[in-house]
Amino acid sequence: MALLEVADLFAGYSAENVLRGVSFSVERGGITAILGANGAGKTTLLRAISGLLRRRGSIRFDDQAIERTTTEDIARLGVGHVPEGRGTFLDLTTEENLRIGAYTRNDRRAVALDLERMFTYFPRLKERRRQQAGTLSGGEQQMLAVSRALMLRPRLLLLDEPSFGLAPLVVQDIFRIMRGINADEGVSVLLVEQNAALALELADRAYVLETGQVVISGSAADVRSNESVRRAYLGF
Repeated sequence: MALLEVADLFAGYSAENVLRGVSFSVERGGITAILGANGAGKTTLLRAISGLLRRRGSIRFDDQAIERTTTEDIARLGVGHVPEGRGTFLDLTTEENLRIGAYTRNDRRAVALDLERMFTYFPRLKERRRQQAGTLSGGEQQMLAVSRALMLRPRLLLLDEPSFGLAPLVVQDIFRIMRGINADEGVSVLLVEQNAALALELADRAYVLETGQVVISGSAADVRSNESVRRAYLGF
């Protein structure tokens, strides 16, 4: 059963549509990957779901229409967004960044427990909890961005290029933790990622975007075996 259903979505900036009739879904407890070259509309898709730009079409989250819902209210419904570039508050400490992630919550004791849970997932963040976030490494800032979104207690996590600019070992660590969070807590994931091999290894379903339209879709295994995908994104 789908947690997120998008149908005939048009979205873009000013009067120009970047997305042109995109339809896809994310299953409850599933991981869906969105692949595509630069400029295909991947980041625009996540921003449209979060209500960050003009959009037209149907977006349903947990069978509730959200295409006219504000960004803050979409977050309150349980949609966490880790943006491209991480969105770190550089002048605040690691812990202050994490607490900002829980801004919609009033359950202080549960927030404190979740803070410690994030430090269990990412021990390096615990070591740097009092450190100014702007002084963290790129990998640590990506860990912080993921953790900050998880402090919302989301049912759906939108991840935009989590591997960008990071060393392979750091990327493997982050993806391993994301796989565990998905399996242990049932958090659904919509992953935008240029590292197609890594994304298809993590995901159960995948869609390929080209110039704002879905051109290939199916199980991750089927998409991985597609000859066009192999040549364009997997290099063999």
